[in-house]
Amino acid sequence: MAAYALVTENFKFASLFFKSKDVMIFNGLIALGTVASQTAYSVFAFHCPCSSGRNYRYGLAAIGVPALAFFLVGIMMNRHTWDLVSECRLRKCRKLSGATAFALLGSMVGRAVVAPVTWASISLLQGQAYTCALSEFVQPGTLDGFPAGQECAVMAKFPCKGSVPPELQGFWPEIERRLKYESQLIGWLLVGGMSLMVFMILCVKRCTSPLGYQQEHYWSQYRSNEKSMFERTASVHARLLAAENVKSFFGFVALEKDEKEQQMEHQSAGPICSTNWNRVTGVYLYREKNGLPLYSRLNKWATYSQENDAEALEKEMDVLSC
Repeated sequence: MAAYALVTENFKFASLFFKSKDVMIFNGLIALGTVASQTAYSVFAFHCPCSSGRNYRYGLAAIGVPALAFFLVGIMMNRHTWDLVSECRLRKCRKLSGATAFALLGSMVGRAVVAPVTWASISLLQGQAYTCALSEFVQPGTLDGFPAGQECAVMAKFPCKGSVPPELQGFWPEIERRLKYESQLIGWLLVGGMSLMVFMILCVKRCTSPLGYQQEHYWSQYRSNEKSMFERTASVHARLLAAENVKSFFGFVALEKDEKEQQMEHQSAGPICSTNWNRVTGVYLYREKNGLPLYSRLNKWATYSQENDAEALEKEMDVLSC
């Protein structure tokens, strides 16, 4: 039990640590996990068919299909994706300008490509999949001393050394060296190109941001804290509301000790109308009111709700940016 408690506490600490850090750490963890997955796949699961016509499809699929899957998962797990979907569903995207849409799509794609690019880069740097895919396209005439009249079917068998005739096995090191050179060159170009692109995007973002570096960092911390507090509070609210409904049906409700404490502390929880849910859901960009920042849709809703001006609230909750 003591060991279990120690592991649990360490896991909670690590979770809180990484949640509190910048998105760059999260992207770094994704990249490391992708590297480990790709390495394990290359060692344990990659098996070149060594057959003409199949090598090409198998090799490219080993590079492209996992990258595509990682990209789609990244898009689905990005909160901005569903904010954009909600924005278009609730407000028909009527307040979504071209610049705003471009910024949102850039943010979504930028985070989603971390794992795919890492997978493709590591695959190319290792060269195993590329060698399998392109071995049948090596021209025998470019190899010194290679027997004439050999078909591509023979070249496709080279990744599987046991399938090549003994008199041709000596040509495999030269073929492998040539293909790995091409694969790693493409891999390094991909790494360099993506690094340059990330650098340029960050420069453009910093230069066009209406906020200074310190306030940008504060905004990031605010959004992280608001998200975690909102989720925790929503969980407690949903539990209390469910307890009240269950009690009204059965006449009593079976609660755990911590749930009883929460019920005694908060007494009751009433349902929240759909209009307010919709007002705090969707896309949001930075906005100010009388010089004071509004950091989120929830922040804007709370600010305008305090003024008890229903008309202004209805008008402003549809606005994305200045």
